[in-house]
Order: sequence, then structure tokens, then C-alpha cells
Amino acid sequence: MGTTTISPKFQVVIPRDVREKLHLKSGQKMAVVTKGGIIYFIPEKPLSSFRGFLKGMDAGNIREDEER
Repeated sequence: MGTTTISPKFQVVIPRDVREKLHLKSGQKMAVVTKGGIIYFIPEKPLSSFRGFLKGMDAGNIREDEER
């Protein structure tokens, strides 16, 4: 786990090992969420990156017929 410092302009540098591990790119958007005094930076991914990740999933019997 790396550490970073907040600059006078309130900027934060993400350590190189974290950038490489998460394959972050320059200019990539990140969502910033705070919860319980903790700041989370969540990389935004395009919807196209999720294409096919449920391949082979059986969509039958997800809901009861009465609920449709």
C-alpha cells in the first residue's frame, strides 16, 4: 500500500504500483466517494468493457412467472 501527499492545489498523485496494477491511464475519469471518513477513488469503465462477462449465464428461472 503506497502513500501520497495532497498538494497545495489539493491534487493527489496515485502511486505507480497502484496505477500499473489497475491499468489506469492518463485522463481516465474516476468517481470519488466518501463513506465513514474514507475517500474512495473508483475508476470509471465504459459499458463496452462489460460486454460478454455474463456469457453462458442461464437467464431462466430468475423471476417467478407471477412477478413478470
